[in-house]
Amino acid sequence: MIKMNNIVKRFDNHTVLSDVTFEVKEKEIFGLLGPSGAGKTTIINILTNQLKSDSGSHEINVIPFETGLMLDEDGLYVRLSCIENLDVFACIYGIPRKKSMEALKSVGLIGAEKKPVSALSRGMRQRLAFARAILHSPKILFLDEPTSGLDPGTAQGIHEIIQNLRKNGATIFLTTHNMEEAVKLCDKVALLHKGRIVEQGAPAEICERHHAFKTVPDLESVFIKMTGMDVQ
Repeated sequence: MIKMNNIVKRFDNHTVLSDVTFEVKEKEIFGLLGPSGAGKTTIINILTNQLKSDSGSHEINVIPFETGLMLDEDGLYVRLSCIENLDVFACIYGIPRKKSMEALKSVGLIGAEKKPVSALSRGMRQRLAFARAILHSPKILFLDEPTSGLDPGTAQGIHEIIQNLRKNGATIFLTTHNMEEAVKLCDKVALLHKGRIVEQGAPAEICERHHAFKTVPDLESVFIKMTGMDVQ
């Protein structure tokens, strides 16, 4: 469903991505792991055609309408309410407005539907941006740090929605620096360090290759061993 082949991206004289290659299969949850500044968001921006690479190729096997996107910059309309934000996109997608309320309910924002975005907490804005991304039941969902800043209970709810979307046929590409999230959710992960993928595969397989136990701390220890730095 998603492919990158030998992608290189530079900003001025700084190489942000170097020879990035990976493939995401249909109905797979793929996690891109790395610390801030590793190049995770740049990869999403190239895949969604918001940036052009300097060399290499990429491919997504759906039309743009069939993708959902949640970035760190949420792009919400701050003067509009939660429900109004979603209704705007329901109109664009040509889907019933009742889907807006269903999306708000799925992320735990019922009761806040008439509250303006300007009055929301960071966590509530995060949940609203997630609701917008899944509003039209996309075939491919790009999530950039989807649970960053959320409390454990809300993050668990987001995890359940992601898993249900996959069960219903969606392919999900997410970035994270949360090893527990990656082990729990992802069929396959890629470890990104200074714009290079240093390892990829199923979390358990990566641990096995590096003689580590199949647990969260040991996946993190693999990353530290290969890069010399903590993923956080």
